[in-house]
Amino acid sequence: MNNLKNIKKTTLSKEWAKLDRIDYDYQFKNDEWKSVSRECYNRGNGAAILLYNPKKGSVILTKQFRMPIYEQNPQEGMSIEVCAGAIDNNDGALETIIRETEEEVGYKINNAKQVLSAYTSPGALTEKMYLFVAEYSDTMQVNDGGGLESENEEIEVLELPFSKAIEMIKTEEIIDAKTIMLLQYAQINNLLIPA
Repeated sequence: MNNLKNIKKTTLSKEWAKLDRIDYDYQFKNDEWKSVSRECYNRGNGAAILLYNPKKGSVILTKQFRMPIYEQNPQEGMSIEVCAGAIDNNDGALETIIRETEEEVGYKINNAKQVLSAYTSPGALTEKMYLFVAEYSDTMQVNDGGGLESENEEIEVLELPFSKAIEMIKTEEIIDAKTIMLLQYAQINNLLIPA
């Protein structure tokens, strides 16, 4: 980019993820250069999956505590979401979501279809989410799920009628962006209509 120069990063925190203040000069459309400062949170990229069963008309979702939701509204804190996880340096998005599916919801899948990718909050986060769908059946369940104790996860697995999940978007019981995107993708593409 020719309208960006003098980029300087200062690390503010390097705990669970990395928080940088980035100072830079940006040339606006009126040709004026301005010094700008932003904070940028880098926690890596992630992958998420909507498991769906056209015969049953159901989807698998998770429910877990999320501190940022609680911080925003102390009356809340629990979040209903699709299965998801951070992409480790050694894995790709597909490998990550296959592993996370077994750990979080207890289903063994061999493959999934990537349907979308999106930045979750590009004004502050570097995270890009790779979004997948895959069919599931009862025979694919290999454990109860629930996440890993070593990662301090306590995940409730929910099998819901697809129509109920769509209604939960309207009633704001589902407020997670990646989950809304994947449920709406399923709705638009008629994934829950038996072949």
